[in-house]
Amino acid sequence: MAAQPKPQNRPISNIVFVVAMQTEALPIVNRFQLTEDPHSPFPQGAPWVHYHGTFKDLNINLIWTGNDPTLGVDSIGTIPSALATYAAILALQPDLIINAGTAGGFKAKGASIGDIFVVSECAFHDRRIPIPKFCRQHQYVMSCRFLICMEWVFVKPLKHPNL
Repeated sequence: MAAQPKPQNRPISNIVFVVAMQTEALPIVNRFQLTEDPHSPFPQGAPWVHYHGTFKDLNINLIWTGNDPTLGVDSIGTIPSALATYAAILALQPDLIINAGTAGGFKAKGASIGDIFVVSECAFHDRRIPIPKFCRQHQYVMSCRFLICMEWVFVKPLKHPNL
């Protein structure tokens, strides 16, 4: 079992949103009046786009995973998201990370824009992406050969005076 993080009673001041699609990122960028960082904190050549700004007493960062250089579509999926999140942790040292977007939510399954889901378990899976632009010549295809379900270790909510 993984070690439990030590409770911290300090305010959260540095937040990172990780978003896979530009259409998901723009409402957050607009709501918090974030600006694109011309001096990316990420390695040269990385497709990730960094927006930043402040809201009240919070430093807000948003990382959009960028466009796939081959197909010109949003870099969606577990691998681009994991890489961008890891790079953001190293470069920005956030107090809180929020993975925002559709996360596979579909209207046919009862999801609506603006719905918030609190998960009770976690599953990792790669899959085919059933969106036409992402299926061209099966270049943006992931294997669906396995499904691993993991028991999620829940930590008691930490108290943060400003949230």
